[in-house]
Amino acid sequence: MGPGKDILDGVSEAEVTSGAASGSAVEGDRVKVLLIEDNPGDARLIEIMLEEEAGTLFEIEQVDRLARGLERLREGGYGMVLADLSLPDSQGLESFQQLHALAPELPIIVLSGLRDTTIALQAVHEGAQDFLIKGHVDGAMLVRAMRYAIERKRLTEQLNKYAEELRSKNAQLEADFNMAREIQQVFLPQQYPGIPSWLEPAQSALKFAHHYLPSAAVGGDFFDVFQVTDSSAGIIICDVMGHGMRAALITAVMRGLVEELVPVADDPGRFLAEVNRSLRAILKRTREPFLATAFYLVADAQSGELRYSSAGHPSPFRVQKRNRRVELLNSADPQHGPALGLFEKPVYPTCRAQAAPGDLIVLFTDGIYETLNSEGEEFGRKRLAQAVERYCGLSKERLLDKLVQEVRQFAGTTEFEDDVCLVAMEVERLATIAEKPDSSSSQ
Repeated sequence: MGPGKDILDGVSEAEVTSGAASGSAVEGDRVKVLLIEDNPGDARLIEIMLEEEAGTLFEIEQVDRLARGLERLREGGYGMVLADLSLPDSQGLESFQQLHALAPELPIIVLSGLRDTTIALQAVHEGAQDFLIKGHVDGAMLVRAMRYAIERKRLTEQLNKYAEELRSKNAQLEADFNMAREIQQVFLPQQYPGIPSWLEPAQSALKFAHHYLPSAAVGGDFFDVFQVTDSSAGIIICDVMGHGMRAALITAVMRGLVEELVPVADDPGRFLAEVNRSLRAILKRTREPFLATAFYLVADAQSGELRYSSAGHPSPFRVQKRNRRVELLNSADPQHGPALGLFEKPVYPTCRAQAAPGDLIVLFTDGIYETLNSEGEEFGRKRLAQAVERYCGLSKERLLDKLVQEVRQFAGTTEFEDDVCLVAMEVERLATIAEKPDSSSSQ
């Protein structure tokens, strides 16, 4: 006996007779069976076994050629096929392949002689539900195999349907993520402001660059560069806990809040406090908690003053390019507040430092330095500072590219486990009020 017997092991005769072993796919229904068998004696034996064991459950129609069987299948109305693969007009596996190609939705049981079991097994591998060895099957075994074949085929079709629905939903989800990624990219600054405001970006006293690499289709890192006053620019960088769509949605909320809170953006501590208050008001009804780290910096192009506030975010580097000195910005004023979203009314101190022409400020999220190599060793902030010092003679754009390249070499992969965001601001010079065009003389 072939695989059909293995499938039936452990199933009682009572279960087969009642139909409980195979479910309700054939229970109470009359199943029309196409029998393709050129041996009249074998065909009659099968009909007798089915009548004795299943009564009127199966209605048999017998043909003795493959071509005639294919014609009947084109007419439709059959619930399953019993097929001998050794026929006058077709031999071997090709017989099954033609049947399966014409009616892939029907369960097919292959009838085989002892010499044809290898071909019969190949047919099972290609989609036949079972094979039975003629002369080694009684009525009970035949009925069980047919019941199970019908039920397995039904379950297979159901699984295929679910798989197709899942593929369709995945395709839609992927399309949604692609659109979200495109929208998120649009949210990033497309052009930096000229600072002071009366200068074009190309003549700006403050110059900017960024490198943004989400680890998935959408990212939880966010940054923005915007004009605060005529002579100052604001830079915010933020890292939302987690990845994927939820984090990306919070970054979208963050962008909206930044635009809304520009009137208080000249005071970094108050600005972050207002961002925290608004975020909690928007997200307090969500089921899952959230938190985000953020660093906000205001740079004045006339005085060179830097005012900044931290919400649990890594301190940027201040690079004095004239003497290749790299230090953390918070070494000048190390006060900071908690991450956004943790507390109702946290305090975010406003800190101060001074920048000189040629100085560079490099802001970053932790994804750039928490990358691990194959030994599980973290790149770390110390290596990052050393890399900044090594490449600080390059342009700010090349510097950021080199930092990403070095971390990738350390990790031995081009992919990052976390989102990576780098923003650089260079003080090209200090602007003076004398540079401002005289509106009265220009009229």
